[in-house]
Amino acid sequence: MVTRVKHALRSTFLTGLFITLPLAVTFVVIRFVFTGVDGIFSPLITRILIIFGAHLDPEYRIPGIGVITTVGLIFAVGVITKYYAGRKIIAMFESFIVKIPGLKGIYSASKQMIETFSSGGMAFKKVAMIEYPRKGIYTIVFITNTGKSEISARAGMEVVNVFIPTTPNPTSGFFLALPKDDVTELDMSVEDGFKLIISGGMFVPPHGANEQPDRPGGI
Repeated sequence: MVTRVKHALRSTFLTGLFITLPLAVTFVVIRFVFTGVDGIFSPLITRILIIFGAHLDPEYRIPGIGVITTVGLIFAVGVITKYYAGRKIIAMFESFIVKIPGLKGIYSASKQMIETFSSGGMAFKKVAMIEYPRKGIYTIVFITNTGKSEISARAGMEVVNVFIPTTPNPTSGFFLALPKDDVTELDMSVEDGFKLIISGGMFVPPHGANEQPDRPGGI
């Protein structure tokens, strides 16, 4: 009875965590963006109104300018990117950014990461486990690619590309190319893999009786 109650409490807590955590992160990001935009545009709007005869204190800040401006900018970008000319402008802007020393790697990595996680991690093919950082210790990884590559050719064996995420933020981590036999594919979904990592192991996806037992190695 006690075990069942503890399990129910843990399950309820994790459900609440997975719902509130993305909302909290989204709120922090939106607040940061709104505050930054408001700090730029609100004084500008106040000055323009004063020029046109409005009797305002130069330090006055119009409430909501940051929200309205941010939403407007996002909407404008969405509109222009629907057209060929808009896409060309965005492409030109991106090509300019990647030519600036130091920004190319940051921008490219950020864009790839956002595209990956905005699709619910669908860029990851499967969840697997490897023995890392030493034999006898297992780490959850996401398989990103398989098949022949220059790494495979130079290593003289088939390798599997994996992404090792960190806890509790799976958007950071690092990449390894491992021999195929050192990667054990798991039955859990990519979504369950994310939950396992974010919760630090508190959430454990169920392993059904009808599923295949763990294999000693290989995918």
